[in-house]
Amino acid sequence: MAGKSCDALVIGGGHNGLVCAAYLAGAGMKVRVLERRGIVGGAAVTEEFFPGFRNSTASYTVSLLNPKVIRDLRLAEHGLRVVERPYANFLPLPDGRSFRLGGEHTQAEVARWSTRDAQRLPEYYAMLDRVVQVLRELMVRTPPNVSDGFVLADWLSSLDVARRLKHLDMRGRRDLLDLFTKSAGELLDSYFESAPLKAVLGWDSVVGNFASPYTPGSAYVLLHHVFGEVNGKSGVWGHAIGGMGAITAAISKECAARGVMVDTDAGVEHVLVEEGRAVGVQLTDGRQVRAATVISNVNPKLLYQKLIAREHLQSDVAERMDRYRCGSGTFRMNVALSELPDFNAAPGIHQQPHHQSGILIGPSLQYFEQAYFDAKSREHNPGWSRQPIVEVVISSTLDDTLAPAGQHVASLFCQHVNPVMQDNGGWDAHRDTVAQLMLATVDAYAPNFKRSVLGYKALTPLDLEREYGLIGGDIFHGSLGLDQLFSARPLLGQGNYRGALPNLYLCGSGTHPGGGVTGLPGRNAAREILRDLGRKPRPD
Repeated sequence: MAGKSCDALVIGGGHNGLVCAAYLAGAGMKVRVLERRGIVGGAAVTEEFFPGFRNSTASYTVSLLNPKVIRDLRLAEHGLRVVERPYANFLPLPDGRSFRLGGEHTQAEVARWSTRDAQRLPEYYAMLDRVVQVLRELMVRTPPNVSDGFVLADWLSSLDVARRLKHLDMRGRRDLLDLFTKSAGELLDSYFESAPLKAVLGWDSVVGNFASPYTPGSAYVLLHHVFGEVNGKSGVWGHAIGGMGAITAAISKECAARGVMVDTDAGVEHVLVEEGRAVGVQLTDGRQVRAATVISNVNPKLLYQKLIAREHLQSDVAERMDRYRCGSGTFRMNVALSELPDFNAAPGIHQQPHHQSGILIGPSLQYFEQAYFDAKSREHNPGWSRQPIVEVVISSTLDDTLAPAGQHVASLFCQHVNPVMQDNGGWDAHRDTVAQLMLATVDAYAPNFKRSVLGYKALTPLDLEREYGLIGGDIFHGSLGLDQLFSARPLLGQGNYRGALPNLYLCGSGTHPGGGVTGLPGRNAAREILRDLGRKPRPD
């Protein structure tokens, strides 16, 4: 293919790439999306993993998808429907008791464990709400860039950030500093005394984060997971009918309506660079696709280390990307079940509200910390926790399209495993060993679980990297540390969605505001691209 074949070329058909493409096409641009896999959606897809059983293969639950994206791209009109969990979490405990969080009985439930905690819980939620209300506004804005010279737009962005942060009083600013710098464990210990409550709240700090809940900065990971809402209700988690693939299918329909061309089975070999500018890509089959604007929706580490030759990058950019932190403690499983789990703490295989919640196996923050130490130290095995943390979400209890009648599918989101397995055979040699451990971990609380398993698909960090481009299994496209957030995501000087080369832009989760199925990196990047090109309409 010679010459310019489109106005804008998006590398990677994950949800942010599709969102970006839709906004650009809505402004009249000719847009093409290239996806390596046979289906679009990236990690937000629904696939059959066992005959007759479908599930959200990687990403598995809804909360962070931004209402502006839902509205602007008409996702509800394209069939997206999200249903809420009856309550947030069910925590079965080793002694046969259980703890539930969420819903109208939360205060009474917390009071069963600690009257003091029940009294302090509203204060904790109020603290989060104060901070989240301000940060939600910043999530939809472009961070001020840090450049060598005076750029008026950057200064105006800085003033905009300052103006929004002024809405926080001094107490709120202190809370914000705590949430960005302290550990989740330290924060939760300062509010509460009961282990089950701290475990359920602290789970968000280790989701996809290979760290202890007592690692400084883990409080921000917790905060990142409470930005969301479902059906206008803040902090609620839900399920997309049809699985997470229903989200990307709805975005794809809007892309088609706006004339976006989407190519699947179109892996990119490298970005074409001429006279220091990105001008297109070469595909793995040898074809070239050229465009005036090249947009990357892949992990920044993958882009700069594998798709762009090092000779085209400034040495500082290349060296810092070598140190860009990617890696998750995540082991992901999709499981086909003949019946629902029969928990010691809540007996019965008939469907009950706890089956529709996020079921957490992991009784305390100390348990979480030990799981991390086990996997990191490799003292007991090549790199996994002897007593892992497992969240079980049985999506078929909310969605009967995923499994045959009377049977079920479960998502197991498991922590902690070491993203790098160094002994002979690597992760491929240990996948099933660890999968059996995860099943046994649930079985210890629901003794019918293992015998009800009809089949499963397990994804190690290496599998997540190979299949979905999640380097080190990192579901966020880069750790959510203070040095990799906001204007520094992925690097200072590129925090405004403009990449290391002229004509190169970034629109994936490795940019602000980070990971999760939000659509905001794609939306924000589209706004900056349209601004540079002088095109309208632009997202506000």
